[in-house]
Amino acid sequence: MLLDRFRVDGRVAIVTGAGRGIGAASAVALAEAGADVVLAARTLGQLRATADAVEAAGRRARVVEADLADLGQAPRLVAEARDGFGRLDIIVSNVGGAVPRPFLETSADDIEHAIHFNVSTAHALLRSAVPLMLDSGGGTVINMSSVAGVAAGRGLLTYGTAKGALIHYTRLAAQDLAPRIRVNAIAAGIIQTDATQVIADDTALRAQIEALTPLRRLGTVQDVAAAVVFLASPASSFLTGTVLEVAGGLQAPPTGPSLPDLLRPASRRRARRVPQSYPGARHQPT
Repeated sequence: MLLDRFRVDGRVAIVTGAGRGIGAASAVALAEAGADVVLAARTLGQLRATADAVEAAGRRARVVEADLADLGQAPRLVAEARDGFGRLDIIVSNVGGAVPRPFLETSADDIEHAIHFNVSTAHALLRSAVPLMLDSGGGTVINMSSVAGVAAGRGLLTYGTAKGALIHYTRLAAQDLAPRIRVNAIAAGIIQTDATQVIADDTALRAQIEALTPLRRLGTVQDVAAAVVFLASPASSFLTGTVLEVAGGLQAPPTGPSLPDLLRPASRRRARRVPQSYPGARHQPT
């Protein structure tokens, strides 16, 4: 039956940033669809809560407490999949983020750090995983990007550049790893998570963002998790190098309070900073 193509029974997944938000929801959704899951994040207590939910869905979970900004940690996740489950079929790279700020307050180091945190982490994991995925018969990779990577907004230079680079990385990796490993990305819109709680709590700000979104609501982690299951499953078997926008039709990322035009020397201009609570601002899985 057609619905059977959305199952991932007997498969093994690695999900990074799995302690909360999109990562946790994706891990549980994959378990509900039949996969065993290796969970990775920096906070052990959050990982254990996700592991409990995976096991409540009837699947097995392995927990790896790691800061994946240290690229040397990536092989640990692959080893956990190999030693714990004997195979690896699915990767969900959900580590990323960057601090929004005005152009003249954005350094080259800020950009390099954002690329490292959003793109290099994904590459380190995938490069480590390819041999085991090939031994397992192939696999599928989902990189978590953002609508900021496909549309421009003020104050999002580092975040948008990194997420845009992750999207193109996805397309390039899809070419290199075809036909046995598929690589796709999700460009998420404004999703209700801890990182976007300021929006949910601010009635005026939430109304503004909902008005910019054609579907007139914020996204949920379940919206993204459903897309993850689709891209991980045989239902998407003819997709690779694809960017699936889960953004409610949002075409331009909101930037919070408007940043001023650069009309005066920086020494005499008092720029308004983008709020640190903007989605993706904190260095956490997004």
